Amino acid sequence: MRRVLVALCLLTAPMWAAPAFAQARSQLGPLCTTDATPPDQMIDACNKIVALKVFKGEQLATIYFWRAVGWNKKGDYSKVIADTTEAIRLQPSQAVYNLRGSAYYDKGDYDIAIADFDDALKLGPPDGTIFHNRGNAWRGKGDYAKAIADYDATIKLQPKSTFSFQNRGIAKEALGDLDGALADINQAIRLDPTLPQPLINRTAIWRVRGDLDRAVADGSEAIRLAKEKPPVNIMTPPNSVLISGYIHRALAYEAKGDYAHARDDYKATLAIVASDAGSKANQATAKVRLSLVTDALTPIPRDAPSPVTQPAPQQTGAAPAPSPTPATPGKHLALVIGNGAYAHVKALPNPANDARAVARSLRDIGFTVSEGIDLDRAAMQKVTRDFLREAARAQVALVYYAGHGVQVDGRNYLIPVDVELKPGAGMTEAMIDMDTIMAGLDDQVRTNILIFDACRNNPMAQQVAAAGTNRGIEGASGLAAPTSLGAGATLGAGTLIAFATAPGQVALDGEGANSPFSAALSRHLGTPGLEVQQMLTRVRAEVVSSTKNKQVPWSNSSLLGEVYLAEK
Repeated sequence: MRRVLVALCLLTAPMWAAPAFAQARSQLGPLCTTDATPPDQMIDACNKIVALKVFKGEQLATIYFWRAVGWNKKGDYSKVIADTTEAIRLQPSQAVYNLRGSAYYDKGDYDIAIADFDDALKLGPPDGTIFHNRGNAWRGKGDYAKAIADYDATIKLQPKSTFSFQNRGIAKEALGDLDGALADINQAIRLDPTLPQPLINRTAIWRVRGDLDRAVADGSEAIRLAKEKPPVNIMTPPNSVLISGYIHRALAYEAKGDYAHARDDYKATLAIVASDAGSKANQATAKVRLSLVTDALTPIPRDAPSPVTQPAPQQTGAAPAPSPTPATPGKHLALVIGNGAYAHVKALPNPANDARAVARSLRDIGFTVSEGIDLDRAAMQKVTRDFLREAARAQVALVYYAGHGVQVDGRNYLIPVDVELKPGAGMTEAMIDMDTIMAGLDDQVRTNILIFDACRNNPMAQQVAAAGTNRGIEGASGLAAPTSLGAGATLGAGTLIAFATAPGQVALDGEGANSPFSAALSRHLGTPGLEVQQMLTRVRAEVVSSTKNKQVPWSNSSLLGEVYLAEK
């Protein structure tokens, strides 16, 4: 970014010579337009200059740009976008487009960011910094080939671009080229051994390879460096590097079974103020996993009864859920739940059959399956938490749920069979939050597949809306598109999520023993050599045909490469 700032710095030199501004030029001008000025002082100085109404056009655009730099240092990206938009209106420039594009990137709006970087490149000569930033946005979208091409362009223009080597390595890792990824990240470390970011990314590679001791060592060194010399690049969101270092080391500790150190690192992750989308997603994951490792560390009292799941009250139709056998590194692990015997809302005849059929198909292709039928809230919560804990050491984690589901205020909830919604009750507390499951699984070194046949046509949404009028809660049909992990972050890398029908729509329970979606899924799930997204395409085609276009399954993917559930 600093190279792009140079052009704006040159513009500021003659500004303070204006007679009308002579009194303030020795103080406000340098404070507003010096990169090293603390953000609050920079913003205050720029505010006072704008308030004087002395400058217009290109000079005023420069002031807005520098105030945006101050907001960027504080991580207030909405204000960065507002100021850079005004600067572009007054006088477009590479630097301003680049800064606004970077703010959109930090908010997770990758398409808008790419458009801004494109406009920046059109205005001036090729610039390595802008190519690098556009590569980051392509990587955020999951288009790793275009990301690598932009990093190549940066490295050609700036052969010692540490971060471009690092980020090209990340993109190569996403495509499965671990050797190429390690070579690029090692080169980044050689170019600047004082940077923590390349070490954090090497931590992830060691975890993929199962070398957890090296992962912990690199994570520890990265944390030390981030504390000793916090990144000062204005394009690096505040605290993001330290948060990333803690979460990656915590995941390595947890994979080793060192829950005490993992717990400490998750707590450290949550104690830091997050400003950007990626950091908030890391904290969402840390919150869930902290709860899981804390449970694992809690000793069972000597006089406590043996931990055997007890049958739920007969009227709920709930049954105990078995825990899976412990997962080993590289294991394919699945959680399968079918809820249909609802006590207080419309019962569904097929989810139990659907869950058994899908569980059988998954076992046939080598998955370790934890299966639960007609679970009440306590049993559903337990089996989910057991699964999330074991997933820390799995290569592929798959969740399948059939039954009632609902969106409340744009968040999705899965419904236990004992749910009873009453006016004034804490409704969402009686359900299982899908965002919690997604956040608990969010980890780029594992493939996560979540499949929900939970959009059945039922009166649940109307009940939620009626029960929640006093608290302003809205209920809607079907499920909401999962654009976040509960903290403003986009769908986690390495994750595929599929619904039985489009977001906001309802799915059929079916007239036979299975729903149309689950029947098609169980038939195609075990097809050898069929990539998972191709498998879902076949399922979609079959459902559309069998329902005569009444139901169209939906999926969204941030998978890092091709994934085969059944061996080729």
